[in-house]
Amino acid sequence: MTGYDAAVATWRADPEAYWLEAARGLDWSVPPSRAFDAAQGLYGRWFPGGRLNTCHNALDRHVAAGRGEQVAILYDSPVAGKVERLTYATMLDRVSRLAGALAARGVGKGDRVIIYMPMVPEAAIAMLACARLGAIHSVVFGGFAAAEVAARIEDATPRAIISASCGIEPGRVVAYKPLLDAAIALSSHKPEFCLILQREQQPCGMLAGRDVDYAEAEAAGAPHACVEVEATDPLYILYTSGTTGKPKGIVRDHGGHAVALHNSIHMIYGLRPGDVFWTASDVGWVVGHSYIVYAPLLAGLTSVLFEGKPVGTPDAGTFWRVCADHGVRVLFTAPTAIRAIRKEDPEGALMKRHDLSKLEALYLAGERCDPPTALWSAQKLGVPVVDHWWQTETGWPITAGFRGLGLFDPRPGSGGKPSPGYDVRALDAEGREVKRGEQGALVIRLPLPPGCAPTLWNAEKRFREAYLSTFPGYYDTSDAGMVDEEGFVWVMGRTDDIINVAGHRLSTGAMEEVLAAHPDVAECAVVGIADTLKGQAPLGLVVLKAGAQREESDVARELVALVRERIGPVAAFKEARVVARLPKTRSGKILRGTIRKIADGERYSVPPTIDDPMILEEIAGVLGR
Repeated sequence: MTGYDAAVATWRADPEAYWLEAARGLDWSVPPSRAFDAAQGLYGRWFPGGRLNTCHNALDRHVAAGRGEQVAILYDSPVAGKVERLTYATMLDRVSRLAGALAARGVGKGDRVIIYMPMVPEAAIAMLACARLGAIHSVVFGGFAAAEVAARIEDATPRAIISASCGIEPGRVVAYKPLLDAAIALSSHKPEFCLILQREQQPCGMLAGRDVDYAEAEAAGAPHACVEVEATDPLYILYTSGTTGKPKGIVRDHGGHAVALHNSIHMIYGLRPGDVFWTASDVGWVVGHSYIVYAPLLAGLTSVLFEGKPVGTPDAGTFWRVCADHGVRVLFTAPTAIRAIRKEDPEGALMKRHDLSKLEALYLAGERCDPPTALWSAQKLGVPVVDHWWQTETGWPITAGFRGLGLFDPRPGSGGKPSPGYDVRALDAEGREVKRGEQGALVIRLPLPPGCAPTLWNAEKRFREAYLSTFPGYYDTSDAGMVDEEGFVWVMGRTDDIINVAGHRLSTGAMEEVLAAHPDVAECAVVGIADTLKGQAPLGLVVLKAGAQREESDVARELVALVRERIGPVAAFKEARVVARLPKTRSGKILRGTIRKIADGERYSVPPTIDDPMILEEIAGVLGR
């Protein structure tokens, strides 16, 4: 029996004992007497009665164990020209002072704090300061436009917002403060105060009575002790795209989150305390929450926090330079980053300039990794390349390859086997399990393991409708795929309108709402089409209102600008086409799946319910297919 098989067998035989044993890896002020209570919450709750503090487990206990001088956060910013090493002792001092500054201004247990920051150490410090107080943080990706930030302020009703004067992109500085000011103006809820980190690249004006200098507040803060919280109390809210266009606030609890993430570091990534782990993502996404900030620090690793891009800061060798400079043992990024590097440096010439002898594995997630990218990476790097699959909702990998349990032979295109704790099945439309190797809707049998979202913020009914109602007794991942004869899971695509652009989950419904707001647009459809670099890219098709006397190119240009303004550059919306009409069923449903197949040049069958089959030829003509 392999290490993986033994771990799965142990979990299946007694899940209660398995997770209680995993919980012993953390410090608890009140240890849980049981792992799971099926009577609580929407599908049960993990570690009820247990009490702890996540920040204590990420910082204080390591300093108390004599490892305060080990680097905790290694900040490398080619765009700012800066490398900074923050030890566990330094992080503890700065986090406890910022917690004191927040507490002095009224922030306490259960209060929400929105964090709208670039990739700087202060973003992680702010997250941990909230956790220290038992306050609930909600990090908003620094690339989001004012309207998106406003929607999150409206939903989370934060007491405070922590932000920065600017972010830095290759070749330009992005002013954050005007976006924040506009977002607060748009929202009916107003924060009591804002802490603003002034960056030298572009300082900003401050609003008297509301805005406070972040650095001054932290420096003057009295160190604050950790606040004990229930394992089932919320640690954070992270908003993700919803199919209605209204963002969903994924809730993460303290206890299950800490246990699952701590357990995953050695089991999945094969890392031990003191190892250097680099997750090349952003703290605004779940990957950054889990594997830049929380999991590495809970496990006593050194975590690289990188402010830059895979290409252009300054070139396609920057990832390998970071790995070599800092002795990175495991690199975790999205396939789109590797595709960008491969496009610029197909022979790996820039890679060869760096000593990558300490790099032991490359992990990929955020979207399905196409086999050519995985094979290129394995050939050039000479280390295992492991694709793994998870979601914002789950918070940690559903499927993976497990360095701590013995890696499987590579199967490019597969996301690996289910992590112990996840019972993954493929079901047909009637909810019956399909045969191994046949495609269906990928689901997880309830209960979900620790670390997964127990609910949505102030929206239990929406959680039930979105995830639990389609297949009773199962969590619906909204991904389609199969489980093969050997138990490997293959994720083939989405079953809803979420598209995956460079590892970022974005709602085509939200983009359609923006396009429909244009005064000349009568109706529209947005689909995700194949993109060699980003995985998917949005394509908008619009029907103009009768009598609209406009150049189609002018309308298209305005639509691209509108999506950039309302959703942000992260949407990567660059193509809008005017069509005479959209293909629909006789009941009026737009045939988005068929549009996508036409755009991607795939074979398609004419749906029997289509209103007018000639429309498909018109669409193909407009798209040049």
